[in-house]
Amino acid sequence: MPAIALVDDDRNILASLSILLESEGFEIRTYSDGATALHALSASPPDIAVLDIKMPRMDGMEVLRRLRRKSEVPVIFLTSKDDEVDEMLGLRMGADDYIRKPFSQRLLIERIRAVLRRRNPQDDAAERTEAETILERGALVMDPMRHAVIWRGMPVNLTLTEFLILHALAQRPGFVKTREQLMQVAYQDEVYVDDRTIDSHIKRVRKKLRAVDETFASIETLYGVGYRYREA
Repeated sequence: MPAIALVDDDRNILASLSILLESEGFEIRTYSDGATALHALSASPPDIAVLDIKMPRMDGMEVLRRLRRKSEVPVIFLTSKDDEVDEMLGLRMGADDYIRKPFSQRLLIERIRAVLRRRNPQDDAAERTEAETILERGALVMDPMRHAVIWRGMPVNLTLTEFLILHALAQRPGFVKTREQLMQVAYQDEVYVDDRTIDSHIKRVRKKLRAVDETFASIETLYGVGYRYREA
């Protein structure tokens, strides 16, 4: 039973979403302010968090910023129609998706399920051997089933979106992936993002890998074209 953390200062939204999601078989944890939610999410991470951006005490953007210091739990933002700048900033900070208020509750459920599927692919996993599942490219080891990344024997914590982008590049070393192709891999549910968002994700991936190996240079930029993975 996947656990979902709902964070919103509107108690009516929390109550209605809780009833609906529990009826769909999810375990629900609710929080009405960002500060309380941050403490709970850090102490006991859920499978996914749904965060409202505009909240008193600590808004959703600040919750995400602090959460990303120690956790890669998937995050879906709830935003108002006039929050386009916040949407783009949130995606660049490591959010996995967003949905605008007022929203269809059924649409939110499908977005939640889509993010969970991307994080835990189950389609034919039972029929695949561990060797077929794990991707090894030189010093890089990626395990999609466990959402694990190892570089030169050291673990690297990536968000779901960062993992999908790196995995797409590493699948075919030497082949260029355009920004459009990487957007299709990372955002399969018709969420609009621009080229700069992909560039921001690549920057975060490089930063995290260089934190364990300052010589990391396996993601190459081809200006005006896209990116490619060079096997170390």
